[in-house]
Amino acid sequence: MSKEIAVLMAAGLGSRMRPLTDKVPKPLVKVHNRSMIDTVISALEERGVERIYIVVGYLGDQFGFLVEKYPNITIIKNTEYNEKNNISSVYAAADVIKTADCFICEADLFVSDPSIFKAQLYHSCYYGKMVKGYSDDWVFDLDENGFIKRVGKGGTDTYNMVGISFFKQKDAKIIANAVIEAYQHEGHEQLYWDEIVDRQLDKLDLVIHPVTAEQIVEIDTVDELAALDPDYKIYNGE
Repeated sequence: MSKEIAVLMAAGLGSRMRPLTDKVPKPLVKVHNRSMIDTVISALEERGVERIYIVVGYLGDQFGFLVEKYPNITIIKNTEYNEKNNISSVYAAADVIKTADCFICEADLFVSDPSIFKAQLYHSCYYGKMVKGYSDDWVFDLDENGFIKRVGKGGTDTYNMVGISFFKQKDAKIIANAVIEAYQHEGHEQLYWDEIVDRQLDKLDLVIHPVTAEQIVEIDTVDELAALDPDYKIYNGE
């Protein structure tokens, strides 16, 4: 297996999960007594990922203990997290993203089945869960050969984004350089980094790695958290 690294994006405000995130960054919120980011890190560790970079912003100092807990972790500061969209986190890590086969993951995921990181990945890929019917979330359209031809909002009977992606070094370089280039243009502040991927699809070797909704959960609201961990029902009025 080639050298692999991971970039975990943990800079956001987590505003939809207030009041829990007033004093704690969202990735450090605990689910069943375990912080969400810890479920991602430990799964990557089991895979044997060589180095993990955590891009922090909001309440970033609280992530420091992870460097002591895991010796292969490096903290990267995103100083623009409050003014720009999540393109700023990939920009902050662009130089390291280029250096190896690279996972790019949201840090506010609850990974209940770490085996999803054990697969041999022959192509760059987004992890995706199949959703029947219409979804207004981030989705993927595939061509007749199973390669991704669109990354964007809204689709029917298609794979939905779950917050994990993997790029072979060749593709990781293309994306990192495209993000750096996008930064030179007005309007980049509002971009999601996945929109940059969508613009580069003709240059990428990008497929879907299927997972199920039970294996990984992206938690966006207090209600979703309470549905997963009953200890939080007090926050959603139950």
